[in-house]
Amino acid sequence: MTILDSKGRLFGKINILDLGAALVILLVIVGIFLFPGGAGSVAQVGGKTVPIEVDLVVRGLNILDTEQLYTQGFTKGGKTNVIIRNQPYGQINIKSVEELPRTTLVPQPDGSVKDLPEPPRANNFSKDLRLTLAGTAKITDQGPVLGNSKVKIGMPIELDGFNYNFNATVIDVRLKDK
Repeated sequence: MTILDSKGRLFGKINILDLGAALVILLVIVGIFLFPGGAGSVAQVGGKTVPIEVDLVVRGLNILDTEQLYTQGFTKGGKTNVIIRNQPYGQINIKSVEELPRTTLVPQPDGSVKDLPEPPRANNFSKDLRLTLAGTAKITDQGPVLGNSKVKIGMPIELDGFNYNFNATVIDVRLKDK
């Protein structure tokens, strides 16, 4: 009796391909139960929690009256709901709100260019804002994490409140020591 016959069977009983497939399945099952995956998402990684300040810029917010926005709690000392990458984070403190002046580049007779205030217009409903939000974040190897999302310069954050919902872009992230 030979070990491997002409039909590819071991000892004339077990097909070598079936045996290989059974071994692969067995190794996968052993690997799943004995060596489970890593730590999971970045939010599950344990890390130190520290205070954080995030500066945001809002360009071209179309609004009739900014005072209406400020009267509903969107002011220094207020709170706003934050949504990062379509994942609600919760409420975060508003440390400051600053309306940025609109400027335009004006060429000068000598060939230079000056950044001058934009002339007032009757139908100018577009505003630029700079916001500073303050909260707490977990620190991981990849950076600070609010909720389940990393916070990095350049990423969009959605702000949501009683009478507003708009996107802002992160322009600075500062970690504060306790």
